[in-house]
Amino acid sequence: MVKEPQRPDPDLLLALAGNESRGKLKIYFGACAGVGKTWSMLQEARRLRAQGLDVVAGVVETHGRQETAALLTGLELLPRRAGERPHHQAFDLDAALARRPAVILIDELAHSNVRGSRHPKRWQDIEELLEAGIDVLTTVNVQHLESLNDVVSGITGIRVSETVPDPFFDAADEIVLVDLPADDLLQRLREGKVYVGDRAERAIEHFFRKGNLYALRELALRRTADRVDDQVRAWREIKGREEKVWHVRDAILLCISSDTGSAKLVRIAARLAARLGCEWHAITVETSSLHRQGEARRRTVLRTLQLAQSMGAETASLSGTDEASATVRYAREHNLGKIIVGRTTQRRWRFTPSFTQRLSQLGPDFDLIIVGLDDAVDFKTERSGDLPASNAKWQQRLRGCVAAVTLCALITLTGQWLLPGFSPTNLVMIYLLGVVLIATGFGRLPSVFAALLNILAFDLVFIAPTGNFSVHDTQYLMTFAVMLAVGVITANLTAGVRYQARVAQHREQRARYLYEMANGLSRARLPEDIARISQQIVGAALQVRCEIWLPDAQNRPVAPDVKALTTVPDPAIVKWCFDKAQEAGADSDTLPGVPYKILPLIASGRALGLLIIESGHFRHRQPEQQRLLETFIMLIAGAVERFTLTQREQYSRLAAEREELRNSLLAALSHDLRTPLTVLFSQAEILTLNLSAEGSAYAVQASEIRQQTLSTIRLVNNMLDMARIESEGFRLRADWVALDEVIASALRALDGVFPTQNVHLALPDEMLLLHADGPLLERVFVNLLENAWKYAGAQASILIRAEQQQDKLRIAIEDNGPGIPDDKARQIFDKFTRGHEESAVPGVGMGLAICRAILTLHAGDIVASNLPQGGACFTLTLPLLPPPAMEEHPEETP
Repeated sequence: MVKEPQRPDPDLLLALAGNESRGKLKIYFGACAGVGKTWSMLQEARRLRAQGLDVVAGVVETHGRQETAALLTGLELLPRRAGERPHHQAFDLDAALARRPAVILIDELAHSNVRGSRHPKRWQDIEELLEAGIDVLTTVNVQHLESLNDVVSGITGIRVSETVPDPFFDAADEIVLVDLPADDLLQRLREGKVYVGDRAERAIEHFFRKGNLYALRELALRRTADRVDDQVRAWREIKGREEKVWHVRDAILLCISSDTGSAKLVRIAARLAARLGCEWHAITVETSSLHRQGEARRRTVLRTLQLAQSMGAETASLSGTDEASATVRYAREHNLGKIIVGRTTQRRWRFTPSFTQRLSQLGPDFDLIIVGLDDAVDFKTERSGDLPASNAKWQQRLRGCVAAVTLCALITLTGQWLLPGFSPTNLVMIYLLGVVLIATGFGRLPSVFAALLNILAFDLVFIAPTGNFSVHDTQYLMTFAVMLAVGVITANLTAGVRYQARVAQHREQRARYLYEMANGLSRARLPEDIARISQQIVGAALQVRCEIWLPDAQNRPVAPDVKALTTVPDPAIVKWCFDKAQEAGADSDTLPGVPYKILPLIASGRALGLLIIESGHFRHRQPEQQRLLETFIMLIAGAVERFTLTQREQYSRLAAEREELRNSLLAALSHDLRTPLTVLFSQAEILTLNLSAEGSAYAVQASEIRQQTLSTIRLVNNMLDMARIESEGFRLRADWVALDEVIASALRALDGVFPTQNVHLALPDEMLLLHADGPLLERVFVNLLENAWKYAGAQASILIRAEQQQDKLRIAIEDNGPGIPDDKARQIFDKFTRGHEESAVPGVGMGLAICRAILTLHAGDIVASNLPQGGACFTLTLPLLPPPAMEEHPEETP
């Protein structure tokens, strides 16, 4: 029968089909500048143009090299567009999309675009071109890959600021490695073919030292090799991994059996994998013979597998009737070319091929490494723990032997008294039926015993002379031999079928438990439901006692209401596991002596709960049980995370709706209050002027009404600005303003209300220009100064300092008041939050909130702190953009 090839991965085929409309990206990859990436790209462009394709050069950097510039002859150059600064030219993405060529050349993939471009990085322009269906040829050096940035800076001492994300590089359709030996590259540098002028000598002394070139070349080769290895894996996935093993990369498969379950074998495989720098797998094949050898041997194999897993191996426990076939199938599926086995002593009377010989026959394309084992495998350890299982097995066999005796006697009596006319041949068939029944019900040993017993009974009762075991007709010797052979073969076949049935049953149980877990958790709506369902299914699947501890409102793990453990876990161990997100307890590296094991439920890099299992016999779990447990943990952690995210989403939605309602009420209320407050202020001002002119004693009260009305108007304006900023469609009216003018305007607005003469300025001598919205920035200073006078007192001394730090401007507003409570340094910038809740100072907590909102619009920030000598300090950070160039006007001639 022809074996049906393995089906390709449908998800992979869909992904390949989905990329048909997308343009193809081809990257010319090199160790550093000068290896010939641009030259190779232009050669490919000329070849494609000769084939009739529409090829356009979008960005090609020749760096003054005449040989490279000569290759541009005949290629259409896409015009550059002017940048925001003079003499700056940028790649015109819109023109490229409108031109829509078949292939476009974009040199220097990691380059940053000039200010004013649609995207800050050139690779983002390429992404848009690819989405439009345009093929792109580009170049990049190894030092520009984001994941290798730190490595390259450690080698060369120079940190590259322009980088490309690795996912974009890995998603390229083709990577072409352009390589050049270090000596040839240095010769090109000296000849001026890389840098023009004296830059070549400086480059040789610094970046282009021979040691740096060796290291960069190795990085480029390894990165390319990793990509090719991924392509090989993807191709084998498409082809169903039915082809022979490809020895393109070293990979090791360690075979562990009951005869070679030595830790020495694991250590040798680990050392060889570390020396080759490759992955390695460790497997064992569970056959019916392994179960017959006793629980001690099986546990030794499992301990060896766990040792291999702890040393970095990918472990698996396979099931099958033939160890060699299962091993070869696993090796082909995972493309593992080297197989390590232990040398076993071949018995002289054994005529069947050994495991090593079978591997050679089934897998001639594998490299077999046979390791001599000089340390005996100790199967006597933990014998006391095997006694119950061993006693139960022998009791089963004893019951089978008793059943064999009973069935043999029943068949003999039936044949002698009830069926006296039956032919001996028919009686033989009845005896064989009894052997099959015993084999089906009790296994191999009782069935062999039944076969021997049936032969003796048949000879004693039905073969002449009866009553003794002598045989006159030698033909019956053949009958006895056939009965024995059929009995033994039937026993072996039946035992194998029973073993495969048990394996299938266990797999079906695991699948059923996984389905029940997934189905139950999908319907759980509360954390208590998640814990209850998980405890029930995990306990039934692994036959252990377990509990799920989930965090409370204070993020502390709490035991469930229904107790399942007989031992109360130590709270210190529980807290350590939850905080560190690490396992502890039995069969782990942390506190292995406790009678339970604590496993964190990790999702998104943090612990969301704990699974606590009482060890018992679970200490010696099989690899399938370990993977089943890991799957359970992932499902439980996913359910807890889903509940947490759902709860947060509900809270966020309620908060957004509450915020929207509050903003709407504030906007409506502010608009309704604006008109009466304006009228009230104008009437109060007129009344103040009239009473002052008349010298009335009520002029002071009228002035106080005017000031309070003005403060209320500023509060209403703050609420209106906050509602306007948080609404959609708000845009800054940015222009170039001077910092000293903005501060002076704020002081003029507060003059007459607060003593502005106590405000001291410490500004730089040169004029600082900010690209900002002047009225909004003035509102920030007004609110901060008013806040300082409110809490520090009317006679407080206020200092405004400003200093330039590279491309940022830091402004500090300091007062000598009582300062800010330590627990309110961050919360005071929230709406309706005040530094002192019970303070008699008027206000609703909107001033600092509007300050942060305005500075956020300007890509700035504001923080609050306390001064060492006492008082509060508010530090503003604003970006400093290069000021515009001043236009020069020629002097007019008289």
